[in-house]
Amino acid sequence: MQIILIPTDFSDNALHAIHHALKLFKLERANFYFLHAYADEVYELSKSGTRDSLKQRRKEVRKKTDTSLDQLLSELEEEFPNPKHSYQVVSAFESLVDAVNDFVDQVDIDLIVMGTKGVTSDKRTILGSHTVQVLKYVKCPVLAIPEEYAYQPPKKILFPTDYMLPFKRRELKLLNELAGSFKSEIHCLYISALKKLSFRQEDNKLFLQNTLSSAFLFFKQCEGEDRVQIILEHIAKDYIDMLVMVNSRHSLLENMLYRSTVDQIGLTVSVPFLVMQNLPR
Repeated sequence: MQIILIPTDFSDNALHAIHHALKLFKLERANFYFLHAYADEVYELSKSGTRDSLKQRRKEVRKKTDTSLDQLLSELEEEFPNPKHSYQVVSAFESLVDAVNDFVDQVDIDLIVMGTKGVTSDKRTILGSHTVQVLKYVKCPVLAIPEEYAYQPPKKILFPTDYMLPFKRRELKLLNELAGSFKSEIHCLYISALKKLSFRQEDNKLFLQNTLSSAFLFFKQCEGEDRVQIILEHIAKDYIDMLVMVNSRHSLLENMLYRSTVDQIGLTVSVPFLVMQNLPR
């Protein structure tokens, strides 16, 4: 059984991500948790008040949150009845990242699914600040769903890798099961001018092949300085349905996520984006 956490702020964006996840795993046994973290809302609306008014505001927001979660649960059970799925709701008086981190550890979550903001006003990135924070700090795979992406099965998956990182078996297992469900192609893209792999790279590539046994694997190599642009071009050219990347220290993804301004991230990915966290857990 997959254990999936979906943070929600009750927006259309978050609801879109929920619907996508329920369709993506409709044939799998899965337990879905829908979480709303409301600490920021309480503190933001209680800046000028007293300690007593803060407590009162917390009670009010908690009641409103629980009502909204119950309504969401009722609507999902009616619209997406599935004997293989169970739905549970969680409210937390914490920041989003803290609440997600704590719940991932508490329940041993397999995957987090989040919506992205859609193309922002500056037209240069689709990753909202909350999504970026979760990608950076939570030690669990995250699937980010673009707001305007219409669901379709992930038949073609792009997996850029330099084969330098020792992959986590649990997270590759998640990808393998997902690819197996849809008989997907996984295109492993190595961006380098060096033709020969090192022994470490060869070992990691072999581990990848053995672990992703349910997918149709393709291995590609190309050269270029702007790796982000190369990835985006392959998504468009090869009609890719999902992008997969690994986040760890000194990885391409970490380099992009830790740059100082949003427009420098450069990720204008228009397809679902699965980030595997190659971090201790």
